[in-house]
Amino acid sequence: MQIAEIETLFTRTDGQFLCARWGRPIVPVVFGVDDATLATVKGAIEAVVTLAGHKMAETDPELGANLMVFFFRDWGELLDLPDLERMIEGLGPLVARLQAAGANQYRVFRFDATGAIKAAFVFIRMDAVLADTPAETLALSQAVQVILSWSDTAFASRSALAVAGETVVLRPEIGALIRAAYDPVLPAVATDPVHALRLAARLAQMS
Repeated sequence: MQIAEIETLFTRTDGQFLCARWGRPIVPVVFGVDDATLATVKGAIEAVVTLAGHKMAETDPELGANLMVFFFRDWGELLDLPDLERMIEGLGPLVARLQAAGANQYRVFRFDATGAIKAAFVFIRMDAVLADTPAETLALSQAVQVILSWSDTAFASRSALAVAGETVVLRPEIGALIRAAYDPVLPAVATDPVHALRLAARLAQMS
């Protein structure tokens, strides 16, 4: 990948560059799905975490679970979850904005004192589009988008996934970029676009 491509993947629409990875083992919990889909989602998360060279755990000593994934039919359902408003500041106005935009997914990250990811909340509204998406594809897509603090437009024009035969897989260059971002040599968080140069250098060494 070219340096400019990498920089774009971590530069938000407000111009802020942020490339942060998880600073602690990931402990996922999934709400609103049956057992089969639960296994699919957790399997996808584990696959991406393994790809990154990161770790999962049974519990987070501070938070219990630090990656919460919610599946639902209507954004208003989030307002009925009693503890969610304590975890997501401004939940009411956020839900109103997402309803007005007709959004079908949203992610919220929490960061520790160093700037590394310490928690994430993934909200997936199962509209007609997502309802027709295979569970494996949806799960892998969400796992990829939560492993790093990608730009809010990172995969808007091109998915992180690709089709190989009859199987949906992670695009090789995105997988390599995830591995590079988790290289212990690199910092867990970077706000300077020059970090894209470091990532490109790690990718060159991996090829």
